[in-house]
Amino acid sequence: MEANHMVYILKCKDGSLYTGYTNDFDRRLRMHEQGKGAKYTRGRGPFEVVYQQAFLTKEEAMQEEYRIKQLTRPYKEQMISSYQEKVDSK
Repeated sequence: MEANHMVYILKCKDGSLYTGYTNDFDRRLRMHEQGKGAKYTRGRGPFEVVYQQAFLTKEEAMQEEYRIKQLTRPYKEQMISSYQEKVDSK
């Protein structure tokens, strides 16, 4: 089974963070860039992908998206920092 359910965090040009879910990340990012993604991201591009995690099921991904959205900004930044350290060490 392929892990194609993705939770991601975008850093917007205004410095705000947007957390989302998709099962086609490339398409969803294009939509955000074209101003056709989430209402929140319209006019806030360009974006930097600062976090992404794949899940086997939609349910798992949606639960993680919800969990992340409940975090305070400092916790999100700590999570992003840990993620980027792992990516940079590969």
